[in-house]
Amino acid sequence: MSVPAKLPRWAEFGLLPLLNLAAALVLSGLIVRIMGENPWTACKLLVTGALGSQEAIGYTLYYATNFIFTGLAVAVAYQAGLFNIGAEGQAYIGGLGTGLVCLWLGHWPFWAVLPLAVLAGAGAGAGWAFIPAWLQARRGSHIVITTIMFNFIAAALMTYLLVNVLIKPGQQSPETREFAAGATMPAVHELLAKVGIEFAATPFNLSFGLALVAAGLVWLFLWRTRWGYALRVAGENPTAAVYAGISPSRVTIGAMLLSGALAGGLGLNELMGAQHRLLLDFPSGAGFVGIAVALMGRNHPVGIFGAAVLFGALAQGGSQLSFDLPKLNRDMVVVIQGLVILFCGALENVFRTPLAALWRRKEPGER
Repeated sequence: MSVPAKLPRWAEFGLLPLLNLAAALVLSGLIVRIMGENPWTACKLLVTGALGSQEAIGYTLYYATNFIFTGLAVAVAYQAGLFNIGAEGQAYIGGLGTGLVCLWLGHWPFWAVLPLAVLAGAGAGAGWAFIPAWLQARRGSHIVITTIMFNFIAAALMTYLLVNVLIKPGQQSPETREFAAGATMPAVHELLAKVGIEFAATPFNLSFGLALVAAGLVWLFLWRTRWGYALRVAGENPTAAVYAGISPSRVTIGAMLLSGALAGGLGLNELMGAQHRLLLDFPSGAGFVGIAVALMGRNHPVGIFGAAVLFGALAQGGSQLSFDLPKLNRDMVVVIQGLVILFCGALENVFRTPLAALWRRKEPGER
């Protein structure tokens, strides 16, 4: 097994992701050209649709909030040497916990509902991640296989609950009644209006701030606590971790619990902030996008924030793209996301190796 070439931190966390992104965009441009459209026109429409107005920016940051939560979830597990493919299912069940609190306690004041909704979402997401974690730690079942399976189980469970248990009486659509006022997350445009600042009405809400707090806490945990250090050591070298008195199985379970709890934060943005009810398929693939966000962000909270905004821009800009250029539907955005995953994951060493060679050639001359 070859050891990845070493790069300085500025290249590892800055230049390499940019090169991967540039390669993905160039290849996407070639596909756009093959489909008979102008790549520059498509790029301009994508950027304008994502950042060209207050409304566009609001939607971009609204989507980015989901991707921050799921990107952090994937990154924490990855730091422990685990590839958590189950953020989608963990977000689903975490949202169920948040939604139940909002349904039952929505008549309470918002300041009382919010912490309970956060705890319920985190607890339900962590609980859903515990079983695959325990199977990996105690029975050797591969975390990738079990988390994928649990995504399907979560979807089936939610379908049953929304069709047979939680559905609003008198309707056929599989969704609950709307949350009461105390269980709705304040929108940013409403908060800005209170201080005299006008902003376009969008689903962009206070959950964005909670996502940033979560990113800060993840950074503190991973790089400023002994528990985070133990997690990273176990992920880097389980054998060395055992010699240091660290239990890899405990790290596996702890990392997956934290990962599931972070994924459960998606319900705060999607349910409390936008939909105001519990409904089918509300994660809308954000758990899988979180994999790309974590890979591109080098599994670091700062990088994850930047990658989440990028993927939020792709999600929002794709709507404008498909409207103005009918040949390029929203599936084209999925193609771009897939290419980013390809270059940030499987083809990462395409640029890493030559960059490392250039750096080694340059180092002696600087000394």
